[in-house]
Amino acid sequence: MYAVIASGGKQEKVSQGQQVQLELLHVEDGVEVSLTPVLVVDGSTILSTPEQLKGASVKGRVIGTAKGPKIDGFTYKRRTNQRRRFGHRQKYSVVEITSIAKG
Repeated sequence: MYAVIASGGKQEKVSQGQQVQLELLHVEDGVEVSLTPVLVVDGSTILSTPEQLKGASVKGRVIGTAKGPKIDGFTYKRRTNQRRRFGHRQKYSVVEITSIAKG
């Protein structure tokens, strides 16, 4: 059994017991979170419409936070001495999926 969840504008395929990195959720470690399923597959049964997913739920526990890779950027305009360096490092919440229910 697996599900596709939506979190932070992205979708992720998860199964029970799996650890996933989601966009930062701004909650403390150990807190139980409820994630919205987009698709639930259990063998040959597929739940995908909003009416079928009304009772479905995916629950997870926040384990901690993680940092993504450092992204370095550089922009410039020629002949004007206009240069700019920038960097970015995304923060993620590490979530362990505890249960997937069809409802």
